[in-house]
Amino acid sequence: MELYGLKNCDTCRKAMKALPDAELRDVRVDGVPDAVLEQALVQFGDALINTRSTTWRGLDEEERNQDALKLLKAHPALMKRPLISVDNTLFLSWNSEIERQVKAML
Repeated sequence: MELYGLKNCDTCRKAMKALPDAELRDVRVDGVPDAVLEQALVQFGDALINTRSTTWRGLDEEERNQDALKLLKAHPALMKRPLISVDNTLFLSWNSEIERQVKAML
């Protein structure tokens, strides 16, 4: 099980605490593998991009209109977090329902 996020993100920390066997992949340091990112874009679409982030607010209109895959590769912190991969199944964000679904797969 891999958790893609940021080591200093509060939501990612909560998920890591609830999923001690998960391996945290810091998206700023490690990035997200292309196959996982492409699968996440197909599954979650525009919901994968955090338009409330300070990174998003710092982008100009031209950058915001880029292809989502290109945008996330250039600015990995734009991805909503955490993105959790369990046996090729992806979960986005963290709440009690997602926690229940992830733990049911373990």
